[in-house]
Amino acid sequence: MPESTARRPRRHGGAITDVAGIEVGHFTDARRPTGCSVVLTRAGAVAGVDVRGAAPGTRETDLLAPENLVDRVHAITLAGGSAWGLDAASGVMRWLEERGVGFDVRVGRLPIVPAAVLFDILVGDAAIRPDAAAGYAACEAASTRRPAEGNVGAGAGAAVGKIFGIDRAMKGGIGTASVTVDGVTVGALIACNALGDVVDPDTAQVIAGARTPNGNKLFDTRRALLRGVAPKPLLAGTNTTIGVIATDAVITKVQARKLAQMAHDGLARSINPVHTMSDGDTLFSLGTGASGKTLGMMTLGTLFAEATARAVVNAVRAAQGLRIGALHLPSAADLAAAR
Repeated sequence: MPESTARRPRRHGGAITDVAGIEVGHFTDARRPTGCSVVLTRAGAVAGVDVRGAAPGTRETDLLAPENLVDRVHAITLAGGSAWGLDAASGVMRWLEERGVGFDVRVGRLPIVPAAVLFDILVGDAAIRPDAAAGYAACEAASTRRPAEGNVGAGAGAAVGKIFGIDRAMKGGIGTASVTVDGVTVGALIACNALGDVVDPDTAQVIAGARTPNGNKLFDTRRALLRGVAPKPLLAGTNTTIGVIATDAVITKVQARKLAQMAHDGLARSINPVHTMSDGDTLFSLGTGASGKTLGMMTLGTLFAEATARAVVNAVRAAQGLRIGALHLPSAADLAAAR
């Protein structure tokens, strides 16, 4: 299924697991390209969320509003499978409950596990999607090691650049990166299944996305739309970039919400167009407080956006090309090698 690829450009360094208190695990379904990824914070972490896409698939996001009661979560689940994939979070809850992790409700421990999903069911058999067993398996695989990137977990069936049809799209994936300033680390894990193109913010060059009609080159969606090229009719919600940005800084729940908002600046720098009517772009923020420090919101917000943009770029640079049936999704490395 994955094609051999040429030498890849150097990816950004670091990982979300550089943040103390964070573990990551993937489950990738062997039957078709789909899966789920879990970010565990067993000791609990202050959390926030910001949903910018118009077609989200989410679970337990209302409780993250600053005015609501619960101020800590124990995991975040990212999954393929569209709304069906939200079932993966049930398996994460079961895994945590078995280990005594959760919010004390006197009669037991209730794990708080928000989740978001992306639409990957055009790739292979749509009846196969992440379920509770997949979420449980992702937890079993979790560790503090650098997570695998590309065609794994929630990024297994991801594609980017579908605005002119999936037959002209490219392979998306999942990526991670981190940034450290003055003893405070911010790391991101992003599953990129965007409608738009992925752009390297450092060079402003499109690196993956919609291809020309012959499929051999990048089309550059932004410039094509500005020329008046019409997109294909789109089914709402058939895309979406989702992710988690974590820090070991000490933050409040109000700050967590604001940092999730600022992290979307990283999506805007690395995906174009972004936050569309056919995307459910959702980013979660986590603060473990393990460093005992804070940098102030100006610097933290900058780091959240930077880690997000770098993780998006890593997601498509780590991806491998995919052939499944008549569908061909080349990777960024495939197109670069063909030039």
